[in-house]
Amino acid sequence: MVVPAVLVYVALLVVPVGYAFYYSFTEYNGFPTRVPEFIGLENYQTVFSSDDMTGTMVTTGVIAVIGALVVNLAALGLALLLQKPNRFNTFGRVVMFYPHVLSALVVGFLWQAILGPQGVVNTMLEKVGSDSLPFLSDPNWALWSMIFVIAWALFGVQLILYLAGLQAVSTDLLEAARIDGASRWQTFRSVTWPSLAPTVTAAIITSGISLLKTYDVVVSLTGGGPAGSTKTLAYQILAVSFPERDIGVASAQAVLLILAAAVLAITVLVIRRRAENDAESIG
Repeated sequence: MVVPAVLVYVALLVVPVGYAFYYSFTEYNGFPTRVPEFIGLENYQTVFSSDDMTGTMVTTGVIAVIGALVVNLAALGLALLLQKPNRFNTFGRVVMFYPHVLSALVVGFLWQAILGPQGVVNTMLEKVGSDSLPFLSDPNWALWSMIFVIAWALFGVQLILYLAGLQAVSTDLLEAARIDGASRWQTFRSVTWPSLAPTVTAAIITSGISLLKTYDVVVSLTGGGPAGSTKTLAYQILAVSFPERDIGVASAQAVLLILAAAVLAITVLVIRRRAENDAESIG
């Protein structure tokens, strides 16, 4: 019964990742008539010796770390506000999840129309006599604007995860905390937050990996500009390296992206395990 699922997993994940590792050690332009030539670690040396690639990896890391914090803080805060079942909260959940339904390309074009130099916000500022703001034309503004847009589009899924996690919190423990006179903050810190630990772990890992793979929003919102300030590793792979037929370097970049996602997941799991061990030792 498991064999079909294993075959699909191997065909769609293991084999492509294996080819990426293989091509990352070769010089290859993708044409079937040419055999890949083994060159060792030269592709990785090319990646790390490029100042442009170093900046791209830093930008990707900033988006993943800051974006994950923003997404999860917003999702957890809204989940706490919308956890009680009533008509208003049900409507609020639907509205908050709606951005995730939109295509990432559509999200980018939508916010380009809002934040662009001739967008809605700057047009309104000009009408009231104020200077326009360089949301997408200044390198620093563009990066933070893109993080905001990605977080806006992504936090709906994390909101659902936190709402599900809050439903699993023991009502007996919450009631016991109220009887003992605990404040809302004390109840959250001592009862709700520990119960949400598995949910927080899953939410941080899934959001962090999604942010590491950011591509569509970059294409439609900033195109990697200005001056490459919003160019991510996924954008570099798909929009630069592969179109230039530099399959070896593109594969090396893809391997680094895979390793970054693995490091993120392992780091979060290790931190959670240590926190659980510390809590058990104190108890």
